[in-house]
Amino acid sequence: MSVRKLLYDQLEPTARKGRGLSPTNRLVSILILFAVAVVILESEPLVRSAAPQFFTIAESWLLTIFSAEYIARVYAAGEDPRYRGLQGRLRYARQIWSIVDLLAIVPFWLTGGTFNSALLRIFKFARLLRVARLGRFSQAWDLLSQSIASRKFELGITAGIAALVLLLSSAVLYVVEGAIQPEAFGSIPRALWWSIATLTTVGYGDVSPVSPIGKIFAGVTAIAGIGLIAMPTGILAAAFSDVIQRRAKAPTEERIEEESRNGVQISASSQDRSRA
Repeated sequence: MSVRKLLYDQLEPTARKGRGLSPTNRLVSILILFAVAVVILESEPLVRSAAPQFFTIAESWLLTIFSAEYIARVYAAGEDPRYRGLQGRLRYARQIWSIVDLLAIVPFWLTGGTFNSALLRIFKFARLLRVARLGRFSQAWDLLSQSIASRKFELGITAGIAALVLLLSSAVLYVVEGAIQPEAFGSIPRALWWSIATLTTVGYGDVSPVSPIGKIFAGVTAIAGIGLIAMPTGILAAAFSDVIQRRAKAPTEERIEEESRNGVQISASSQDRSRA
């Protein structure tokens, strides 16, 4: 087995024939979780001041390992016919996962470690979602995608209604409150922030109408927000239930079909023997 083939089998989740992740990808997943934990702890001044050298050393080692892993992935991608040669490697490097990995390591090396790439390194956590898609959670991902796909029309209608209510409430508050509170409602985009906070039932309270008409309409908008939040929740819950029930019935239906086919074959054999 060539080195490239060995790296491809270890680093590419789709290349693994067995269940679960390869040992290398398991180690990479653990390192990603550790890197995210380091970023979170480093953002706290008390923790950072207690052990400043630890974070410097940990960041250097982690980014060195991730850099080597990125180079190995690009090299091993040549095992896939789609990514062979220079053009194929560039095509692989333009994938969203490759871009995220590259952005997480390049600023560190270009600036000698002075650039704080904490946010970019947290983005690497998204790669675990791709790994999970190919691991033991693939069934859950399939259920989620099938549920959304089966109700995409209903979800689209709900999104359209929500957008219409947001625009309408923003326009009304702009007309009613714009002259009274120009900083908050002086334009439809400004009033849109209030509409989003109200319709999502968050209600920060930083902006609120003061006129009687504005308060009445704000109450109507808040009540409408309850229904708008409940609609997609109910749609997705029903879709999940339908998909799970169909999946549960599938083995039973397959067994019935198999038994029916076997029954037909046995009947045909009996008829052949009787004729003989």
